[in-house]
Amino acid sequence: MSDAVKIHPAVDNGVAPEQPGFEGGTLSCHCATDPVTVEIGAQVAYNHVCGCTKCWKPDGSLFSQVAVVGRDKVRVTANGEKLKVVDPSATIQRHACEVCGVHLYGRIENDQHAFYGFDFVHTELSPQTGWAPPEFAAFVSSIIESGARPENMGAVRARLNELGLPPYDVLSPPLMDAISTHVARQKGVLKD
Repeated sequence: MSDAVKIHPAVDNGVAPEQPGFEGGTLSCHCATDPVTVEIGAQVAYNHVCGCTKCWKPDGSLFSQVAVVGRDKVRVTANGEKLKVVDPSATIQRHACEVCGVHLYGRIENDQHAFYGFDFVHTELSPQTGWAPPEFAAFVSSIIESGARPENMGAVRARLNELGLPPYDVLSPPLMDAISTHVARQKGVLKD
């Protein structure tokens, strides 16, 4: 057992199950006073742990935890003036609190992108329980770019598998299929 490998605080002790009928909650940044809050008005999908270097990770975590939800279900409810886009040139416009640095949501503004209409959120920022659990690990090799030791990658992948989070060095197969389907439709190769 490789439970000495820490992935993310929300999964290190096991993956909590989804609560049937759960319909959303509130995310908060880490500011002790005047936190930014964001209401999520639906259950999330495609929750996963992500090793990329763009996603926000809690201190000491190898991975972030990120899911998607319809952008129409995301609403800033307090202190939105503290939000700033981290990298305006990035595909996903990650809105972070300027004070504590926590990413509250990421949005794709390019209406030609396969994931346009979905926002990316970090459910561990919510006090509510019942969110859909992570299903897989994406961009696993990318943790090396954040400082993880290459010789420990076997143990990291073993721990992800123990947690029921199949490791991929891209997104999960269904999400990669969705991207390719979108591109094929745009090119006219695939018709509905």
